[in-house]
Amino acid sequence: MKILISADMEGATGVTWPADVLPGSEPWQRCRHMFTSDVNAAIAGFLAGGADEVLVNEAHWTMRNLLLEKLDDRAQLLTGRHKELTMVEGVQRGDVDGVAFVGYHTGAGTEGVLAHTYLANSITGVWVNGARASEGLLNALVVAEYGVPVVLVTGDDRTCEDARGYAPRAEAVAVKDYVSRYAAVCRTPARTAADIRAGAKAAAALAVRHEPARGGPFTVEVEFDAEHLAGAATVVPGVAATGERRVAYTTGAMYDGIRCFKAVTTVVSSAVEEQYG
Repeated sequence: MKILISADMEGATGVTWPADVLPGSEPWQRCRHMFTSDVNAAIAGFLAGGADEVLVNEAHWTMRNLLLEKLDDRAQLLTGRHKELTMVEGVQRGDVDGVAFVGYHTGAGTEGVLAHTYLANSITGVWVNGARASEGLLNALVVAEYGVPVVLVTGDDRTCEDARGYAPRAEAVAVKDYVSRYAAVCRTPARTAADIRAGAKAAAALAVRHEPARGGPFTVEVEFDAEHLAGAATVVPGVAATGERRVAYTTGAMYDGIRCFKAVTTVVSSAVEEQYG
């Protein structure tokens, strides 16, 4: 049994504000240890539950945040940017039985600690076929096309609620409770490690591949905080304006959908100006 862990940082133990996840800051250096602790707990739990192999895919910012020298040496780490499927890179290899979303968060425009979808502030909402989408939902739709279930989700309590919509059978472990976008009631690393380890051990039983999903077509709509960003996004082929600050595109599969979304966010990032956005 092989497990792929997609590891994001906003939903990690102790993380509550931007400096905690911004590479190079002093708080980020501190939180990297708690982030790595969460991932190690998931690795240990999956192996205790019967997994033979665990691949951790770094999914936050520069995708170089986990401490390799502190990682459980029974796992392997895929680190660095510019990957075919970004946050769920590795699932396309055909040998993954289950996916875990560790350190995830809620989507742009919703309640949750450091809630956003790919771009921290420029994107104010994302919808797939009319339903508001988090990164968890987007990635779950991608892995379903490879016949791989999402078996574990960790993050704040709102993230666990969000996961019930896209992975209702998955084990969900809350490491903190939402108070505001920049505040939470946090459990200690020792407690969250125990909780994640137990959740991952139970989740291993859910890691059974199924028939690849064929759920398309998918219409993805993205809303920005400024009209010029919507204009910039339409440079991407197939992306059209649907409103003053909104664009949309339609794809037959979420493999193409997530790659188009990544292209949109890359172009839009280059159009953001200091102070005014």
